Amino acid sequence: MQSLKRLVTSRRRDSLIRLKRNLSSLPINSSAGDLQNQVLVEGKASSRVAILNRPSSLNALNTNIGARVHELYSSWEDDPNIGFVVMKGSGRAFCAGGDIVALYHLINEGKIEKCKGFFRTLYSFIYHLGTYLKPHVSILNGITMGGGAGISIPGTFRLATDRTVFATPETQIGFHPDAGASFHLSRLPGHLGEYLGLTGAKLSGAEMVSCGLATHYSNTDKLPLIEEELGNLVTDDPSVIESCLEKYSDAVYPEKISALHRIEVLNKCFGHDTVGEIIDAVESEASATNDAWCNSTLKKLKEASPLSLKVSLRSVREGRFQTFDQCLVREYRMSLQGISKRISNDFCEGVRARVVHKDSAPKWEPPSLEKVSDDMVDQYFAPLSESEPNLELPTKQREAFN
Repeated sequence: MQSLKRLVTSRRRDSLIRLKRNLSSLPINSSAGDLQNQVLVEGKASSRVAILNRPSSLNALNTNIGARVHELYSSWEDDPNIGFVVMKGSGRAFCAGGDIVALYHLINEGKIEKCKGFFRTLYSFIYHLGTYLKPHVSILNGITMGGGAGISIPGTFRLATDRTVFATPETQIGFHPDAGASFHLSRLPGHLGEYLGLTGAKLSGAEMVSCGLATHYSNTDKLPLIEEELGNLVTDDPSVIESCLEKYSDAVYPEKISALHRIEVLNKCFGHDTVGEIIDAVESEASATNDAWCNSTLKKLKEASPLSLKVSLRSVREGRFQTFDQCLVREYRMSLQGISKRISNDFCEGVRARVVHKDSAPKWEPPSLEKVSDDMVDQYFAPLSESEPNLELPTKQREAFN
């Protein structure tokens, strides 16, 4: 017990140091009230519930939320009266990912340091969750995309429902699947991770359970019963929490149109070495079969940023051989390169076209795969400059998993 107490105390000290640094990057007009209101807390018998509370923005993540949940989770980890933690979202989303519109405006205003602070804060919390000492339950009732997956998948349990919609749509906005995505996508069956990462295709709750992204599935009408029973538990035993979730679980299977029923074709196409070969393989399948899934997949690939496709494929492939912390550190470098505009303006252009102006006509640079050089891709994975610190994760105090 003494060794555990020393470990928790050490982690708490390190978390407070990082929190102070992260809070320094918050917008000037943010107040303590803003921080409190964007993450609500419910106290239960022996658990705490963190509620992401930006429903009008589909609970999109900002630096405020990242700093707040990191602070809360650190304090709950230290509290011997708290056995486990639950996270859910307000409204029709669990979390739609990072607040890309806010990032878009910050970049265009030249406030790059605030953007860096966002990524540093978010990725630090994701690592904290992935190495958390207590059981964690994420209730993914609604939209769960990008960073929303990042703040849930590393936890112990992920409960999907009939309202769950999962995706990593970053290539459609000129970015790359981040927030730990290269770790969990690369560990999916076959080449499903490459398919999801490159196309941004959506998965239902049933599909999430089938491929392992979610651990449990329940219909939405059972959520009040599940939350009530979880709230009454007095335990820190994962098996007790799992029994509660399984008690209300529903047997469910992917629909016939699911990509999971096309895993052989998917593996054949997305197992190729290059994006060009992948697109050629999908195009060949589409021509031969006129299959709706093939045609839809081809359309998504051709709509994505060519540079993002190449960067994302390499990221998932590298992630397959890296630990969780190594993926996050590399993705941090890639994210800073992606917002710098030194290689391309695709991120701002993608957000402009898809979310801000909504003309759905992004002008990618380069405009085609053939014009994306190896050097451009390499720059995304290159070390940051000597004056730019890497993402610092407490790997000695909190051991990452493989």
